[in-house]
Amino acid sequence: MDNKNIIELVKKIRTETGLGIMEIKAALEEAKGDEKKAKEILKAKGYEKAEKRAERETHQGRVATYTHSTGKIGVMVELLCETDFVAKNEDFLAVTKDLCLQVAAMNPKDTETLLEQEFIKDPSMKIKDMVTALNAKFGENIKIGRIIRFEI
Repeated sequence: MDNKNIIELVKKIRTETGLGIMEIKAALEEAKGDEKKAKEILKAKGYEKAEKRAERETHQGRVATYTHSTGKIGVMVELLCETDFVAKNEDFLAVTKDLCLQVAAMNPKDTETLLEQEFIKDPSMKIKDMVTALNAKFGENIKIGRIIRFEI
């Protein structure tokens, strides 16, 4: 595979994942230029790193809310991270909103159930995969704290 194609693939994967250039390049080299295989390698490495970070304390984060247009369903989701820098990031905030929509639509009984659900906006991904991707992007321990859903 020529250098131009590698550069284009690195740009594409970086845009999709937010991961570091060197990490993506190494995965592409390991996968011999196969984009799908490189993404699988990056995903596996992301889980390994997430496991290492899991013990780090999360004292920052955001609480997001959602009220359905009927006014009969309300949701609160707590997404935790290590620093206020990450908690203020647009991507982090977008995930908190997506989690609220997920809880409103799927009504998980607890956080563990939520993590195992398919993401309503992308059924090829589970919620735990979305959180792991965010963890890899920011290099911090990120986890879902509490979820609350009210329905009249």
